[in-house]
Amino acid sequence: MNTSARSLPSALLNLLPGLLLCGAAAAAAFGLAALVPHTGSVLMAIVLGMLVRNLLPELPARFDPGVAFASKPLLRAAIIALGFKLSLTDIAAMGPLVIVLVVVLVAGGFFLSVGLGRLLGVGRDLSMLIGCGFSICGAAAVAGAQSTLRSRKEDTAAAVALVVLFGTIMIGVVPPLAGLWHLDPRTAGIWTGAGVHEVAQVAAIGGILGSAALEPAVIVKLARVLMLAPVVFFLGRWMARGGAAEGEESSARVPLVPLWVALFIAAAVATTFLPLPGWFLTGADWVQKIFLTAAMFGLGLGVHFRSLIGMGVRPLILAALVTVGVAATALGGALLVA
Repeated sequence: MNTSARSLPSALLNLLPGLLLCGAAAAAAFGLAALVPHTGSVLMAIVLGMLVRNLLPELPARFDPGVAFASKPLLRAAIIALGFKLSLTDIAAMGPLVIVLVVVLVAGGFFLSVGLGRLLGVGRDLSMLIGCGFSICGAAAVAGAQSTLRSRKEDTAAAVALVVLFGTIMIGVVPPLAGLWHLDPRTAGIWTGAGVHEVAQVAAIGGILGSAALEPAVIVKLARVLMLAPVVFFLGRWMARGGAAEGEESSARVPLVPLWVALFIAAAVATTFLPLPGWFLTGADWVQKIFLTAAMFGLGLGVHFRSLIGMGVRPLILAALVTVGVAATALGGALLVA
């Protein structure tokens, strides 16, 4: 038996304490999310992580390897599993104008966040994370961008919290406005899918608006999810150019297409063209939810309350402005394409 084979059980045992901790926290987060409406396990997990980090004694070092594994490889596995929710056929059936709307929204929302962040004095990485989360698919997009940008955990936690906060506000805002403005179900659904941050928040609003609005809302939202791949590719190229300015060694560390992005696209292609069984798709959905929740607890453990408080109100203002900008553009687009 070679050395690497003998070291594998030791490496797994090294990860076990931290993974068990993240798994237990994920279970608790699911329970809390069921008790508190419109929060979700992702928010609960990151809050639990922050509470453990800031209110309890420091965790023993034996938890560190497993927590680090949950915060990165497990997180990427969750995003790959998200690809199995995507059907390229359903997205294409919405028509080319809807696809154009999605591309405009994602690009516009991202650059709006970066531009306004610069004006408000919000840090570059936090502005980018807010732009990705608010224009693509919420916490999963924040996590995907974070792994490429190698942003601070405090910035990631703040971006996820803002996604959940403003997406939850949209649940109470969109249905009344859709009724007040007498939007037909398809228009209201496209607006919801194009303008609301998280998939779960879109589903909640679609459920309130009715089944005729729910289907286009979810399809348009999943089209935005698909934009995660090109955005991460763009960020990777941007990081590579920045690294090249500092030295070739830094640039070489950024791959042309990260493996997890390629697997995310492969999952969407497989869902579209292969007869995947229902049990497999259900399992992938649960893997995505559980892994993402466990990963967010791991990220929360790296967050200091003092750092978050030190950010001030500017990120909150930025998030509000980007939410309004994305929602207004989405409404205008929905009225044009519906």
